[in-house]
Parts: sequence; structure tokens; C-alpha cells
Amino acid sequence: MKKFKWDKFYLTFILLTLYIPIFYLIIYSFSSGNNMDNFKNFTFDHYWDLINDNRLLAIFIETIILALLSSLFATIVGTLGAIAVNNIKNRNRKKLLLTLNNVLMVSPDVIIGASFLILFTAMGISLGMGSVLLSHIAFSIPIVVLMVLPRLKEFDKSLVDAASDLGANSWQIFSKILLPAITPGILSGFFMALTYSLDDFAVTFFVTGNGFSTLSVEIYSRARQGINLEINALSTVMFIFVLILVFIYYLITCKKGHTKGRAGTL
Repeated sequence: MKKFKWDKFYLTFILLTLYIPIFYLIIYSFSSGNNMDNFKNFTFDHYWDLINDNRLLAIFIETIILALLSSLFATIVGTLGAIAVNNIKNRNRKKLLLTLNNVLMVSPDVIIGASFLILFTAMGISLGMGSVLLSHIAFSIPIVVLMVLPRLKEFDKSLVDAASDLGANSWQIFSKILLPAITPGILSGFFMALTYSLDDFAVTFFVTGNGFSTLSVEIYSRARQGINLEINALSTVMFIFVLILVFIYYLITCKKGHTKGRAGTL
């Protein structure tokens, strides 16, 4: 008699608990009804309503632009920050900086959002896309740092010494040796920051103004007025978009793994 494997049962249970509500939402996005009480005829009407909703499409485009810009700036700053932290030789100082970085990762979004709101108000910064962009950059930087640091620790520093002995300057060492070596970590940080920005609600809710909104805030506002299956259609589109990002990230990590395996064989 085969021994019952609790680990597989637990994993299956967790996955079903997480994904059944999502699939439930997706299924009802194809219902011809106006609510999720019961499924009626199969239709794409709610997706056509979504396409014809100019306000929602504008918010969707603004959300994507916001996520791309915040991820790009956070990746640049986070990568440079990770390099700076990795080059610190004082162990206690390095631990302190990493601890401060991790605190931002585990701090409740409500506290971070309220802090940004107080800061922008005190500095006289008007709430809108600018305030949301700055907030998203700020909470995405620690994510990028955590993604890039492991690659820096794996990096063979003797390559830098060899390049210096051969006459390479600082920019050549950075652009042709260090940067290619940590590119998978940089891309991982970028995609993680992108998904965090698309997903964020709490921080955005605090710092957004009347003239600007993101999908998460807009969905929340519409859901308070009553469930509309157009929201289901929008959520389905966003879910597929995030799946594509995860798949791209998976391909990047697999490619890195194959490269390491071939290098080890050689």
C-alpha cells in the first residue's frame, strides 16, 4: 500500500484554494447575465463593453505606462544600489543597509501609502500621476535590490581584476563584464517591479488624485457600486497579461540555467 503523501495533498489544496476563485471570475466574464448569481448563455458582450469603455481603456493604458516607467526607473536605481551595497566591505554597515531594505519589503502598504501622502502634502506636491509614479518607484527599488544582489554574489571578481590588468576602464568593466553577468537578475527585478506596480492598490489609493486613477483603484470604485461583469472581463485580461509576464520570466530563468549547465560541462 502506497504511503499517502501529505505534501502533494497540501500543495494541491493550496493551489485549488488560490485558483478556483480566479477561474470562477473568468468563467462568469463570458456569461450573458448582469451578475454572478447564475451563469447564462456564453457571450463576449462584456469584452465588447470593455473595448467600448473609453474611460476604462484610458485608465488601462495609463496603468501600463505607469508600471513600465516606475519599473524602468526602479530597475536602474535598484541595480546601482545593489552594486553599491555589494561593494561595501564593512559587514555591519552592509547588514544595516540590507535590513533597512528588507523593512520596506515587509512594511504594510497602508503605512507606506500614508507616509507618502504625508510627505507629498508637506512638500506641496499635487497628487496625480507624478505622486503615484514616485511612490511606485520607491516601493519597487527594494524588490530590484533583492533580485540583483544574488547575481552579484555569484559574480567572479577576478574577471574585473583581469580586465583592469588588460587596460579596461571603469565603464568598459561595468558595461561589458559586470552588466552582462547580472542581466538575468536585472530582468527579474524589472518584471517583479512591473507586476507589483500593476497589482498595487493600497499605496496608490493614498497618493492618487482626482484627475488620475489606476486599474486597481478604478475596479475598487466600480465594485462598491455593484458587481459588473465588465470588471470580470477586465480582471481576466489583466490575469492573462500577468501570466505572460511570468512566462517570460520563466523563460529567462530557464535560459540562465541552461547557460550555467553548459558552462559547468565545459
